[in-house]
Amino acid sequence: MGRVRTTACAAALALVAGLPAAAHAEGSAPQPAPAYRAADGARAVQGRPSTADAPLVEAGHTYEDTIGPGDRFYRLVLEKDGSNAYVSAVVRPPAGAKVSGSDGIEVELLTTAGTSCDGSLGRSNFGYDAVPLAAAGIRRGDEDATCAPAGVYYAKVTRTVARDSDASPWPLELRVQREPGRGPGLPTTAPSAWPSGKPVLPGTEPVGRTGGTGFNDARALGAGVWRDAMRPGQTLWYRVPLDWGQQLGVGAELSAARMTKKYASASGGLAVTLYNPYRGQVSGEDTSYDGVQAGVTLGKTPPVGYENRFSGDREVRPAAVAGWYYVAVTMGGKVADFTEDAVPVPLTLRLEVTGKPAAAPAYTEDPAAGGFAVGADDRTAARDGLTAPEAAEAAGTRAVMRIVAGAGLGTGTLLLLVLGGWIALGRRGRGATSA
Repeated sequence: MGRVRTTACAAALALVAGLPAAAHAEGSAPQPAPAYRAADGARAVQGRPSTADAPLVEAGHTYEDTIGPGDRFYRLVLEKDGSNAYVSAVVRPPAGAKVSGSDGIEVELLTTAGTSCDGSLGRSNFGYDAVPLAAAGIRRGDEDATCAPAGVYYAKVTRTVARDSDASPWPLELRVQREPGRGPGLPTTAPSAWPSGKPVLPGTEPVGRTGGTGFNDARALGAGVWRDAMRPGQTLWYRVPLDWGQQLGVGAELSAARMTKKYASASGGLAVTLYNPYRGQVSGEDTSYDGVQAGVTLGKTPPVGYENRFSGDREVRPAAVAGWYYVAVTMGGKVADFTEDAVPVPLTLRLEVTGKPAAAPAYTEDPAAGGFAVGADDRTAARDGLTAPEAAEAAGTRAVMRIVAGAGLGTGTLLLLVLGGWIALGRRGRGATSA
């Protein structure tokens, strides 16, 4: 029976790989880009402008709120067990909202005395476009004596808005994650050196993969060359499993658009941002785009290591946990001023993953529960190009197959069931590119 399952999956994947990408209808009117997909099962919450009556948020959960200019407070109850708490906030402006470089989102963890936890503040600012933007605050349970005790803490989420920017309330997604305390032998000092520099990006033939709308439906990718398509003002999201000891290099290219004006260019026409597993920003770059060609290459991340959190380098410090790293690629809205908005522009992603996966650090508990590990299912999702919802669906299908196999259904019936499930997933993951 195991051989039948393997053969069926291989046949399905081979069939899916040959499916053509859906072409954009010639002359059709541009459709709005898909909206950010909220997390399945997210809980409604209402942050307060002060700590009085701040709602409780707990590790392992995601919450939905709205936020205007100013502060919102949320309450946490944390244990004295050496664990680290990460609170991330993703703000989602409407398409075309006016923003400036001083607008942004920040998250800070505080004691009941109003003291900021050491190094807790995380902040992200907008570039040229109003796109989903994330920042994360941290409580270090081992290294920060002020915030080590058990008790009540507050997460302060602040949205900064310039005078002429959009000040309307925007949707806000909060996520709380817990990293276990460290066991014996874990490092307590920053790395002295690490192999840095530009990645050596692959030049193989691209494989089609459709990007998601945000963190919750980001398309899984591994090392290789991947092809998608995007329109002005759109952000596409991807995720890459990065294990302990591994490094990630990212390159993104926009090729020729269908021009409506000659000799035009948009500042920030192509932007790439890399986030870590707790949604803290690792790095980001942008460049202008003239409708002909643009490319951005991010510097290679340091090898993922527990000790990176002690570094003073802001691009080393976030690469301190294993798990899913997220790549957000934005095509600037101003590109629509000199291109045909209805015609998607080809996007090529080149990913380099180097380093052999190392053993996980000696935690007091399994870090996978908090999202800080890479397992066999994660590698399978990257290989097959699945979003998190699709991966969950595939896991459910495998469970059904085990039941079917145990019930003794015939080989032909099982083969048809497996093919049907995998083709459905493959069409979403490898078929049509975004329009």
